[in-house]
Amino acid sequence: MKLDDIPVVGWIIGTLGGEDIDYGFPVFLLGLLFVLLGLDYIGVSQSQVFTLLIVTAPVWLPYITFKIFFHVYMNMVGKKFGIKSGRTIFEIVLPPEVFKSPEAMEIVFTQVFNAANPDNLMETYLDGKRPLPYTFELVSRGGAVKFYATIPEKFAQGFTDAMYAQYPGVELIPQELDYTAEIPNNLKNLSFMSFHFGKKKGSEFPIKTYIDFGMDKMPKEEEKVDPMTPMLEVLAGIAPEQQIWVQFHVKAHREKGFKLGQLKAKGTWEKGVAKEVEKLMTTGIDDPNEPGSFPRITPGQRSDIEAMERNADKAPFEFAARFIYINHKGEGNYDGGLFARMIRTIAQTELKNRNGLGIRWRTDYNYKFLSDPFGSKIPAMKKAELKEYKLRKLYPKSGAMAYKIMTAEEMATIFHLPGTVAQTPTLNRVGSTRAEAPANLPTGNITH
Repeated sequence: MKLDDIPVVGWIIGTLGGEDIDYGFPVFLLGLLFVLLGLDYIGVSQSQVFTLLIVTAPVWLPYITFKIFFHVYMNMVGKKFGIKSGRTIFEIVLPPEVFKSPEAMEIVFTQVFNAANPDNLMETYLDGKRPLPYTFELVSRGGAVKFYATIPEKFAQGFTDAMYAQYPGVELIPQELDYTAEIPNNLKNLSFMSFHFGKKKGSEFPIKTYIDFGMDKMPKEEEKVDPMTPMLEVLAGIAPEQQIWVQFHVKAHREKGFKLGQLKAKGTWEKGVAKEVEKLMTTGIDDPNEPGSFPRITPGQRSDIEAMERNADKAPFEFAARFIYINHKGEGNYDGGLFARMIRTIAQTELKNRNGLGIRWRTDYNYKFLSDPFGSKIPAMKKAELKEYKLRKLYPKSGAMAYKIMTAEEMATIFHLPGTVAQTPTLNRVGSTRAEAPANLPTGNITH
């Protein structure tokens, strides 16, 4: 049973959570009150409860201790594996012209997909082998827009090979200095806000992809409806003292089990897709078990089923994302209108009966006097967000922000190299096409 389904507790979580109020402390107090009242009602004293806990400690204490140790240990060896693997930051300088659809980026994502399945238990529990995270980033500093990617070092060559194969003329420039280093960790004299966004519904339902936008049909450049261009225009239009960083955080999705480092086995997401498709297929049938019964599927439902089945065949990634706003004019300088425009750029991925991207969390509360009465939680959250961004990590801050599955097709919709349909003047492109020297140039010494 989920917490949302518990009477009274579920109402508190739904009401406070819907108003963006931190409900952890009220739910804890309510739970403690229920326990005390329940014990008092059945005539059990606190001393008897304490005695029972001591007597049964040989049963529950080793179990809890092992669970905590296992979690901490696996995190430790996983971090060791990540540090040992290293990371390369590339600036992606766009070619002067891109004639390919986002399918080219989908192929790149598919080629860098690596589930990192261990060959034996030693690789799992001693080496900490697991899927390594990638990040793909859009950065605007005062309106100058750049593309970045951070790739584990062992996969960096594969990434560059895939990019050069799909995008002739692209430049991938390894960065010796991370652009995030210019922002101090203490955020002194800076306005800072972070937003997490992801799928609104379950992973089984795909967002509106470049195929739904018709970009797979390769229309003329001036006829393209590119889902990336609205975000690029917003990024290019910010003031000189402002910065916006957008980070897509992904890692390969794989099943769970003891061999892979988890105590509880769990399959991959395709089974969930099959269940949802089956629900749609049985819509409108009075008696599914009656011979000769056929589903009455609407054209919209048929389209949803086709999109879900097509999406299930693509490489799946565990996906989460954030965008960060920074203003150098000092604390308290926030541009609410800019936030709304950024949110609208991801809202275009939504289809009413399918799925879409939306804001799931932010470094703020609607009712600060309830959620942060002493004014210490929000500054701490902002510093933590900056630290995580720099480390290319993302820890979900609520159940709504849990990682969701995004396939290579979905990811290519929101991150690809745009063509000249993106007229953003500050978009960083290769200045000129490189060419070989003509073969008929005269040779020999030049005399003066």
